[in-house]
Amino acid sequence: MSVIQQRVSALRAEMQNLDLDVWFISGTDPHHNEYLPSKWKTREYISGFKGSYGTVVITRTKSGLWTDTRYFIQAEEQLKGTGIAMHKLRVPDAISPETWLSEELKSGSRVGIDAQTISVSGYRNIQGTLAKKGIELVNTPDLFDVIWEKRPQIPTHKIFELETVFAGYSRAEKQVQISEKLKQANTDFLVVSMLDELAWLHNLRGSDISYNPVFVGFGLVGKNDNYLFVNLSKIPPHLQEVLEKDGVCIQDYDSFYDFLAVIKDKRIMLDPLTANFSIFNSLSENNEINEATSPVSHLKAIKNNTELKGFREAMKKDGVALVEFLFWLKSSIGKTKITEYEIGRKLAEFRSKQNNFMGESFPPIVGYKSHGAIVHLNVGPDDAFPVENEGILLFDSGGQYLDGTTDITRTFAVGPVTEQQKTDFTLVLKGMISLTLAEFPLGTKGCHLDILARKPLWENGMNYGHGTGHGVGHFLNVHEGPMAIRQEFNEHRIEPGMVMSNEPAFYREGQYGIRIENMMVCVEKQSTDFGRFLGFETLTVCPIDTTLIKPDLLNKCEKNWINEYHRWVNVVLKPLLNSELHNFLNELTEEII
Repeated sequence: MSVIQQRVSALRAEMQNLDLDVWFISGTDPHHNEYLPSKWKTREYISGFKGSYGTVVITRTKSGLWTDTRYFIQAEEQLKGTGIAMHKLRVPDAISPETWLSEELKSGSRVGIDAQTISVSGYRNIQGTLAKKGIELVNTPDLFDVIWEKRPQIPTHKIFELETVFAGYSRAEKQVQISEKLKQANTDFLVVSMLDELAWLHNLRGSDISYNPVFVGFGLVGKNDNYLFVNLSKIPPHLQEVLEKDGVCIQDYDSFYDFLAVIKDKRIMLDPLTANFSIFNSLSENNEINEATSPVSHLKAIKNNTELKGFREAMKKDGVALVEFLFWLKSSIGKTKITEYEIGRKLAEFRSKQNNFMGESFPPIVGYKSHGAIVHLNVGPDDAFPVENEGILLFDSGGQYLDGTTDITRTFAVGPVTEQQKTDFTLVLKGMISLTLAEFPLGTKGCHLDILARKPLWENGMNYGHGTGHGVGHFLNVHEGPMAIRQEFNEHRIEPGMVMSNEPAFYREGQYGIRIENMMVCVEKQSTDFGRFLGFETLTVCPIDTTLIKPDLLNKCEKNWINEYHRWVNVVLKPLLNSELHNFLNELTEEII
C-alpha cells in the first residue's frame, strides 16, 4: 500500500467515526489562497498532486481529483498508483465533483466538509446540488488534524511595512477610502479574509506563503474601526506601535471567529466568492449580511500613479535580468549540460542582482520539448529534462520587487526549429499583438476581449485551454482579481489602472508548447460622442524571438508593432546593460521585414 493509499485509508476511518459517506476537500484554506501555507496543502497531502488548483473527493470506496486544463498531464502522472482518479474541469461536458457525487450517492447519504475551507458561494453550490438528491452536506472539524502526523503549523514569520514611497497611499488614506465605500453601501463592517487584500489595506507584507509576500490574518474594517487578527508574535514591537498609532486594533488570529460570534445587530459586508462559510455562519444569525465583491479587491486592482511608476521600474530591472539570462543561455547551450531546473535557478540568479529584489513571484515554469506542453510544469533537479541545441524552450517566470511584481513568458529557439513550430509561434504572436492593440468602450469585460487573442488560432482549428489574462498585484500576488480576460463570463469590467497579463499560447501534447506573455496596463485612449474608449499600454520590456516568426503570416500593422516594440526595448534597456551586451541586444531586437 502506497503512502497516499495509507492516508486515504486513515481518512476513511475518521469518516466512519463521524458516520460520513464522503469527505469533500476543497483544496484551499480559510483565506481562499491559490498558493498555500504548508499547513493547508491538504490536496497534495491526500493525493500527491502538486498543482495549485484541484478538488479531492473521498468516498467509502472511490477517490477522485478534479482539476483544469493546466494540470491534466501533470495530474495523470502524479496520481499513478494512488487509486485516485483524475476528472477534467473547464472542458466541454465536464462533470463537477458535486454533480458526480449526486449521481454516485443514495438519498440520505452524508457528505462532510470543513466549512473554513470553502467559500460561501462554493458551499451553497455544493449544498444545492446535493439537496436535489436528498443528500446532506455536513459541517465537520478539520479531519487532517487527526490523520496528519507532524502537520505543519501556521507560519510565524515577521510582518514588515511597505513604505508609502512604494505603496502610494498611506494606511490612513486607505481607511478613508473603505469608510466611504461602507457609507455608500449603508454597511457597518467589512470582513477582509483574502491575504493580499489584508496586506494591501494595511501597507504590510510578509513571507508566510512562498512567492506571495503576504501574511496569515483576518481583518474587520468599520467606518471608524480597523481590527487586524494575526499571530501577535509576528508583529515587531516598533511596528505594533505604528499600527496602533494609525488606529489599527491588533487581535490574536485564533480569536477571530469568537470575535465575530458576539457581534450583533450590524450590517456586515462579505464577499461570498472568497469569504469562507464559517465566517458567514458566525455572523448571519445575529446580523444582516451584505453580500458583495470586496471593495478592497477593486481598489487594489486599480493601481495608483506611484504603483504604476514602480511597475515600470520593476519591468526595466526584469528586462535587464532576462537579457543577461538569454546571453548566458546562448553562450552555454550545446557547450555544457543544462537542465530545465538549472535554467529556472539561473533566471532567479540574474533577477537577484537587481535592486529591491524580494524573490520570485511564482515557481518558474521551464519546459523543453514535451515538457513545454505541460502548462504549469514545475520540475525539480531529478525530473528536469536536459536542454539541447535544437527545438524551442518555453520559460515563464517572474520577480517580486518592492517596486512591483513581474510575470513574463518567452518561447525561444535553442537550435534548429521546424516550419510547424514557426507557424504555431507566429499565430500565437498574432493573437498577443491583437489584444495589445485593442481599443474598447468603458464597460467592456474580459470575456469580450478574449476572442482577440484566440482568433488567429481558431481560424486554423487551434486553441488553448487556459485564460488569456489575469490581474497582477503590486508587490503582491502574481494572480489577482477581480477582473480577468478569459472565455468564461466575469462581471468585473476592465478599467484604467488595472495591470494585467496578455498570454495566448498553443500546446502540442508530447511535442512542445508555445506561450508569449507581456504585462500591460489599461489606459484611457479617447473620448468620442460614443463615450470613453480604453486600451492597453505594454509594461514588459524584453525581446521576443524574431527567429521563430514567419513574416509572411504577419500583416503590416503586426510587423510595425513588433518592430516598434523592439525599438522601444532597445532604447530602454541598452543604457542599463553592460556594454558587452549591446550587440547582443541589437541582434535580439533586429527589425523584421
